[in-house]
Amino acid sequence: MSRRLWLSLVAALAATSVWLAAAPNDLLVYIGTYTGAKSKGIYVSRLNLATGALAAPQLAAETPNPSFLAVRAQGDFLYAANEVDTFGGTRSGSVSAFAIDKATGMLKALNQATSGGPGPAHLSLDAPGRTVLVANYGGGSIETIPIKADGSLDAPASFIQHTGSSVNPDRQKEPHAHQILVDPANRFAYAVDLGLDRIMIYRFDATKHALAAASPASAAVKPGAGPRHLAIGGSGRFAYVIDELDCTITAFRRDATSGALSAIQTISSLPPGVSQQKAFSTAEIAISPSGAFLYGSNRGHDSISVFSVDQASGLLAYVANTPTGGRTPRGFAIEPAGGYLIAGNQNSDSVVVFRIDPARGTLTPQGTPASIGAPVDVKFVRP
Repeated sequence: MSRRLWLSLVAALAATSVWLAAAPNDLLVYIGTYTGAKSKGIYVSRLNLATGALAAPQLAAETPNPSFLAVRAQGDFLYAANEVDTFGGTRSGSVSAFAIDKATGMLKALNQATSGGPGPAHLSLDAPGRTVLVANYGGGSIETIPIKADGSLDAPASFIQHTGSSVNPDRQKEPHAHQILVDPANRFAYAVDLGLDRIMIYRFDATKHALAAASPASAAVKPGAGPRHLAIGGSGRFAYVIDELDCTITAFRRDATSGALSAIQTISSLPPGVSQQKAFSTAEIAISPSGAFLYGSNRGHDSISVFSVDQASGLLAYVANTPTGGRTPRGFAIEPAGGYLIAGNQNSDSVVVFRIDPARGTLTPQGTPASIGAPVDVKFVRP
């Protein structure tokens, strides 16, 4: 046996032993990536909830540019936005459906569907997990896709093309739908469009898997802000948009009856004393399960900022800022119990675990970062 083969076998056995020794309450961690020399698709790891240790990631499914993921609450199926520009001979990206093997963490491919436009950058599921909603950044459009009983994707149910532009000639000459998600009551869908400086508001018909413009049909942020992602508080009374181009967070009061958003605050996503620079931009936003804290990632500054959330007014107050230990923190996620945050550093090929202080919301790095090529998004599943 050659030394190279022997070393490969030792490495494989070591990785396997980590999985076999997994604690019963470990969480599966799925990581979406941009594929290339260091990545082949969707990876899976395990988070030890007692220690914060992250097992060496393994390839769970090979698929092109699965940049954003969505998992059903039941933990049985996973969906990926394949951020490509051509699918089935048409100018479109795709959405891939997978069945989750909770014992091994591996993914079984079910089928694919068109995303309706090029460059899908985000997808999410409605509350019962019967509809995929996808936002096409490149195409400036959104689409809904019904989910069959076996988890596979049906034919698209509705498609909406955004139109218009805003003030930044380099980034806002046309619509760029960057995210879409439903509200906690499963009645409204919000599509965040960076190119329009607007959050488009739609009524969502869960029975027909369809979208229709609400009234009002949108809410605006400051011209040139470039809204990217939105998070809705657990009560549904407030929503928060992280603005990519000017590194701000806009807080909105939300009307549960009409879906309307009314801006109440704009605050920098950067720590006090740090000015926005051309090389800086934001990426992800999330609210802690307790609703007490909000987190936003800053690319270029390479950090995550923490804000407290006033439960009565919805207003934010700066708490702390923590470096992510790598370059270009893209996506991150908070595990369901709120004890840990996992962030992907896209341009340094690393995934980092942070322990969350439950009283202050602050972040403390845990263990050694995991190595993975161009990580973009993180999702959790309980085995």
